[in-house]
Amino acid sequence: MARRNKNLLYVLMKRHWWVSVIIAGVVYLLLGFVVPYLVSDSIILQSIGMMFQSIAPIAALIFLLPAPIAAWHSYQKRKRLDNQNSVESIRALSWKEFEELVAEAYRRQGYQVIENDTAGADGGIDIRLKKNGHIHIVQCKNWRSQKVGVSIIREMYGVMVDEEASSAIVVCSGIFTQEAKNFSANKPLYLVDGAQLMELVGQVKKSKEKITPEKTESHPKCPLCGNTLVPRTAMKGANAGNKFYGCSSYPKCHYIQSYNG
Repeated sequence: MARRNKNLLYVLMKRHWWVSVIIAGVVYLLLGFVVPYLVSDSIILQSIGMMFQSIAPIAALIFLLPAPIAAWHSYQKRKRLDNQNSVESIRALSWKEFEELVAEAYRRQGYQVIENDTAGADGGIDIRLKKNGHIHIVQCKNWRSQKVGVSIIREMYGVMVDEEASSAIVVCSGIFTQEAKNFSANKPLYLVDGAQLMELVGQVKKSKEKITPEKTESHPKCPLCGNTLVPRTAMKGANAGNKFYGCSSYPKCHYIQSYNG
């Protein structure tokens, strides 16, 4: 029982801080008011009810303890993402920090994010994303020098089929082999390399800024998925420094068009 309680408190530390507050409130109401009321007809049970009333504040406090820790973890995740300024800074993260960075980036895109809090692997799934009734699975590879090969992508595709997920996303801090890219073509498999991840981080950092309705309405819509096209600047290649329109749902959608602003 002690091990279960420890695991539950650990899980609460990894969730939103208000989850602990709600559970603490429910525990206090149940032990302090509901249980004593239900056993009020019996003299013997009344003593048990009084005992529950006496431990209600302590039990609620125990479930409340993870709240500040959870709030601190959430703050650290947001701060870590906001501090990223290059692919090199991303590659310097530990494997767990890398997973948390990816999770925070998708969280800011409006996904419900479920992180793998277990010590070991979860069948190749590090993060689960939920949005509009669809489930997407994510695997993170913070490999600084080794390329992510096709075997990893094949395995992730098998996991996606088994999980009946809408798509699978593999995110790395480096690059993918050409074989991996070829295998993912025409499949609901999305490969996000280090440069693309940095672009995604930059995009969600900017999305924190308030956009007026006038600006939103002036942006064209993506003809492929219907999301808003947003202005971006090419960072490399022959068009470096030039602006273009890119889909706001990138990397799910890679549509681009020329910028007319």
